[in-house]
Amino acid sequence: MAQITGGEAFVRMLQLHGVKHIFGLCGDTSLPFYDAMYRLDHGMQHVLTRDERSAAYMADGYARVAGCAGVCEGPSGGGATYILPGVVEANESSVPLLCFTSDISVTARGRYALTELDQQALFRPLTKWNTVLDAGADIPRVLRTAFKQMTSGRPGAVHIGLPYDVQKQMVDDADIWGDASLNRCPSRRACADRAAIAEAARLLLAAERVLFIVGGGVVISGAEQELIACAERLGAGVATTISGQGSIGDAHALALGVVGSNGGTLPTRAVVQAADLVVFVSCRAGSVTTERWRYPAPGKTKVIQLDIDAAVIGANYPVEVGLVGDAKLTLAALREELDAAGAHARNWAREAVAAAKREKFSAFELLAAADERPIRPERVVAELNRLLPRDAVLVADPGTPCPYFSAYFRNDSTGRHFISNRAHGALGYSMAAAAGAHFGRPGAKIVAVMGDGSFGFTVGELETICRLKIPLAMVVISNASYGWIKAGQKSGFGERYFSVDFARTDHAAVASAFGVRSYRVEDPAKLGETLKRALEANEPVLVDVLCQPLQEARAPVSEWIA
Repeated sequence: MAQITGGEAFVRMLQLHGVKHIFGLCGDTSLPFYDAMYRLDHGMQHVLTRDERSAAYMADGYARVAGCAGVCEGPSGGGATYILPGVVEANESSVPLLCFTSDISVTARGRYALTELDQQALFRPLTKWNTVLDAGADIPRVLRTAFKQMTSGRPGAVHIGLPYDVQKQMVDDADIWGDASLNRCPSRRACADRAAIAEAARLLLAAERVLFIVGGGVVISGAEQELIACAERLGAGVATTISGQGSIGDAHALALGVVGSNGGTLPTRAVVQAADLVVFVSCRAGSVTTERWRYPAPGKTKVIQLDIDAAVIGANYPVEVGLVGDAKLTLAALREELDAAGAHARNWAREAVAAAKREKFSAFELLAAADERPIRPERVVAELNRLLPRDAVLVADPGTPCPYFSAYFRNDSTGRHFISNRAHGALGYSMAAAAGAHFGRPGAKIVAVMGDGSFGFTVGELETICRLKIPLAMVVISNASYGWIKAGQKSGFGERYFSVDFARTDHAAVASAFGVRSYRVEDPAKLGETLKRALEANEPVLVDVLCQPLQEARAPVSEWIA
């Protein structure tokens, strides 16, 4: 029987599962795998990054727009610890991500080998599933399991530890087979119980003011049209979490926009308060979406909850009906029940949504039109709204960009057009995730918006972007502080600013040194023209925008508004 090495088997198993891109960083314990990548004809592109965090963030961004698993890798020891932020972000955001890290040899365990650590224990609380291989013969079975775990049920991140000597052991060629359908997400679907769906339909038909609050699972499941059909039959409003943006086009008459403490506004909150029945769809009803479980009001508003994860149902609100299943299948079945019952649309949501949007955007447009210096963040959002094509993907870091773009960024298409790392909110995400999104959706214009704090975390990837000629448009909101924390110190701690300010950097000059075409903008009148040039360029471009400090701005963050 023919045999191949463990490193070769690992490469072949990735290939058989339809992997096209691997984001990673080399190390001495990874040498057999890298040698197999060099020698074999596998059709995969390895994207060398400058930081393991970036490798994981790139795989995350890739997975979100491509609808399949993102793959990242790193070496043992420090590499395994550096890659963790991106792995846990993907896992908590229900993004299918395969992380594999090379490891010391099995025979060296417990002997104080350089870079030794317990990788299985390290990754256990951060992943949906993880293992460390003990033998080369286990590679095919373990990778088949990994792809199943990533893309079925609640999607998430998995980890495989790949010891050095396992990569050199021999594996029977007959064991090398895989199922490429497991690389699509979701790969296996299940519908909620029919009796529960019928009861949910009964409650929806009896309610007068129905509001759907939608998380990221609708876009992951491809359930946008099913959601819209249910909402239209009922005349129900559709609000989203930050991750749920794209579940309904922003121009739709029932689309309220983002609600919650980050990106929500007082007018959108009022619609949540007025609803007599809220349907959480693929939404965990966490602290941000509900403004610490106050809106909707517990015990006052009836709740239906639909989620692929049974543990989510009723975790934060008592529910009238729990629907455990895939969003696309379950919403399609719910639509059939509504049709069979002769559902007719109420007028409440159209009127309430229209009034809330008028109030919200009239206030925004006044601020966006201001010619003040430093430039208002609203001006940046307004110019990008005007200039971006419909198929663009905007990736926002969680600091200053997130509340503004969550509240005011508009795209009339459904699907993934806005990304922000909402699970753990680590800085340094957007540049790398946007680079990964380029590989996942190469025909679209990809834009990364970051604060200057985030720029400092990820600046090294400018070399990666230039080396690979990724035509990324990068916008830095420059205010020389960790703005989110400084605004919190203003609103909750009597303006006692401590250790949140840093020196202003000329980000355009830094990017130019890497070979990036760069602009620096201080005059709001020149912002639109500069952004237009950046978006039209078919090369890496960075625009450094000197912006109003967040603690002086009117960001759509409920705690600061109050």
